[in-house]
Amino acid sequence: MFGAIIGDTAGSVYEFNNIKTTDFPFFSPRSSYTDDSIMTLAVADWLLRDPKHTHEMLEKSMERFAMDNPYPMGGYGSGFHRWLFSGRERKPYNSWGNGSAMRVSAVGWAFNTLKETLHVAELSASITHNDPEGIKGAQATAAAIFIARTGKTKLEIKNYIEKTFGYDLQRTCDEIRPSYDFDPSCQGTVPEAIIAFLDSNDFESAIRLAVSLGGDSDTLACITGGIAEAFYHDIPEEIATQMWQLLPPTFQETLKHMHEKFHYPLPAHLLS
Repeated sequence: MFGAIIGDTAGSVYEFNNIKTTDFPFFSPRSSYTDDSIMTLAVADWLLRDPKHTHEMLEKSMERFAMDNPYPMGGYGSGFHRWLFSGRERKPYNSWGNGSAMRVSAVGWAFNTLKETLHVAELSASITHNDPEGIKGAQATAAAIFIARTGKTKLEIKNYIEKTFGYDLQRTCDEIRPSYDFDPSCQGTVPEAIIAFLDSNDFESAIRLAVSLGGDSDTLACITGGIAEAFYHDIPEEIATQMWQLLPPTFQETLKHMHEKFHYPLPAHLLS
């Protein structure tokens, strides 16, 4: 999930100013975590606090993190903003947007079975994104992380995601990049994010490939980064340190608590 936050931040400056190359400054003075990271940490907070995984507690975690961070870079998605800040009773709004996938990475680290991972990924999505595509995007992302962290190969990850979720992963980043444009849907973001991971050769190249596709670049790289971290088990120390310094103490503490409770492998030099 730290990898997801790094991807979100690396892509943040290109969300509304796409760059179609992997040759770009990984972090710039304007780089910042966005709503993707804030809600990723809200889901992690929910997993830490609520062993029953209720929507009531998830809503409270989302509300608390959003109220503490009401104006993130790029803002919150319009549907989610209305759901969170309208003051009315909150109900799922049948969204198929990629918000369900960008916030789910902690689920991929918290459980010992793929079955439970898929179940809780659905719960994390359906509080807002109860459209089948919204749920599928969250489940596919969490499943890819779980399968990657448990030592499977890229081919095994690819085959499972294609067979289970029906995503087309036969393309390459070079084939996608020329015509790919902004797409806020799960079905137009999650497959491309997974392909960026599949095409990569290390954590940094995965993030660079995701950002280079264009589109919703922070969310693409957020999803890719969560999977790449689980597979490569190695985030370059300089990147990890720079990212850690951008996070407020409450975010750092949530990541440390994930390490303590779920043995999430936060880079060792950040724990001292």
